[in-house]
Amino acid sequence: MSSRISRDDAWSLLAEWVQSQSLRRHCLAVEAAMIAYAERDGHDAELWGITGLLHDADYERFPDMDDARYGHPRTIMAELEARDAPPEMVRAIASHADFLGVPPESEMERTLVAVDELCGFLVACAYVRPEGIHGLTPKSVKKKLKQPSFAAAVSREDVRGGAEKLSADFDEHVAFVIAALEARADELALDGQRGQ
Repeated sequence: MSSRISRDDAWSLLAEWVQSQSLRRHCLAVEAAMIAYAERDGHDAELWGITGLLHDADYERFPDMDDARYGHPRTIMAELEARDAPPEMVRAIASHADFLGVPPESEMERTLVAVDELCGFLVACAYVRPEGIHGLTPKSVKKKLKQPSFAAAVSREDVRGGAEKLSADFDEHVAFVIAALEARADELALDGQRGQ
């Protein structure tokens, strides 16, 4: 079942709600990883991609996760419901916020959880390399994961647990997501010094 929200409408919503370039790029990175997994496994790439694109769309406006009415991600969920988005999209976005108590059960939900924090970490890795994302390996990612001060806001537990949720080999999962981001390196500003 395709999304009832077009990619253009989803981008317009994200652009309206998110001014931060880094948060926009994070959402685009998660979209790229979601599409790559959907295409690989024969799922609805549009639905998966838009779910990834909008998963954090309300975070800038409503970062308070404890706000039971407007906190992230409740506001984007309510907006999507109002726009008649597929229920599986709304549920997937709920499932990426573990404090809502919605366990990631479907493949789309598990994939969103598996790529969300990992995309944030890979982008951080790419930003400190002259080559950006190009040539980034799972080995160097694992080395950075062992440095608590590097990208300290990224949950190592979530990065590691994501691969487990997909029953995927960690290195293969990391390499797959790197490739998905590298394919859109220009759009994601991950070309390193090449892009300057």
